Amino acid sequence: GGMVPVLPGLYVGGAESCSSPEALSAAGVVAVLTVDAEEPPAVPGLRTMHVRARDEPGADLLSRLDECAAFLGAARAGGGAALVRWVNPGFQGQLKLYKAMGCAVDTSSVLYKRYRLEMLSERFSEPQDLPREVFAVDPTTICQTSNTEVLYRCRKCRRALFRSSSILSHTEGIGPTAFAHKRITDSARLSGNGQEKCTSYFIEPVQWMEPALLGVMEGQLLCPKCTSKLGSFSWRGDQCSCGRWVTPAFQIHKSRVDEVRTLPVGNFQTAKT
Repeated sequence: GGMVPVLPGLYVGGAESCSSPEALSAAGVVAVLTVDAEEPPAVPGLRTMHVRARDEPGADLLSRLDECAAFLGAARAGGGAALVRWVNPGFQGQLKLYKAMGCAVDTSSVLYKRYRLEMLSERFSEPQDLPREVFAVDPTTICQTSNTEVLYRCRKCRRALFRSSSILSHTEGIGPTAFAHKRITDSARLSGNGQEKCTSYFIEPVQWMEPALLGVMEGQLLCPKCTSKLGSFSWRGDQCSCGRWVTPAFQIHKSRVDEVRTLPVGNFQTAKT
């Protein structure tokens, strides 16, 4: 319940850390940030900020961290100290993610996209209504603006499916030994022959996938134009051919798509497959 210093001018504490005005004054605390489902009593003489969130590891704090950081930074910049109440292990993990993104919420970051999908997979048993911002824009509805982005098309009908910015990379797994609990698949055997270990792309959901995702936990991903099978999805997760478990998994087989790179040639642009 007491205050613990973590940096000069920054303390963390439990629910009772504000019970002693004398201790707060001695520590130079001028601002208190509270994360809780209920708004706490006012603390006389101190600036306060309340973030309404359950004190549970799965609660989303990351989306509020920019304003939290600004509040704490203003208190410390004025020469005072700040107190943060209730930092559970889940919030600590989100703070590490925030640091990895450069201490700013970057919604285009692969780290943020993966976090957002993991949060959704924990929250929904059978997703009926997914937030629109979860879906990447269908590449057929916008022009390609970056020469560095790769476009991926259906190998059968050439319909544009997703861009390289939608790929959620993962740490390579341990290969065939990860499949020891079941019959080793062909893709797992490939990973032991010096061939490419990851035979699929794991990506964020794209707008054309929405009808297939609603109301079910797993299923096939079909090309929206020719309906050829591209891969599969599972909110519970799936195992990559490299052995890594990915949750949730939106998996497109590399053999079902082609890369298209746009290369500048003089004043024109050409596509290279």
